[in-house]
Amino acid sequence: MPPEIEKIVRKEAERRRMSINKAVISLLEGKNERHTKKRPRIKEYDDLDSLAGSWTKREAAEFDKALAAQRAIDPEMWK
Repeated sequence: MPPEIEKIVRKEAERRRMSINKAVISLLEGKNERHTKKRPRIKEYDDLDSLAGSWTKREAAEFDKALAAQRAIDPEMWK
């Protein structure tokens, strides 16, 4: 890959926090969309993907316990 193209791809990958491969594909798809004047793609969000499945069972149980405490209704506050 020519150095000037690599620089563009790396900047795009950093800006969008994605892999180099995804940045190349995204740039090519974007160029194709502008060229063929298709409707723009719906933006896909993947910023939390790295967290999926990363908790241990103990951490998940602690989180559920904390949520349960926050969801508890205090009857005294509703009188």
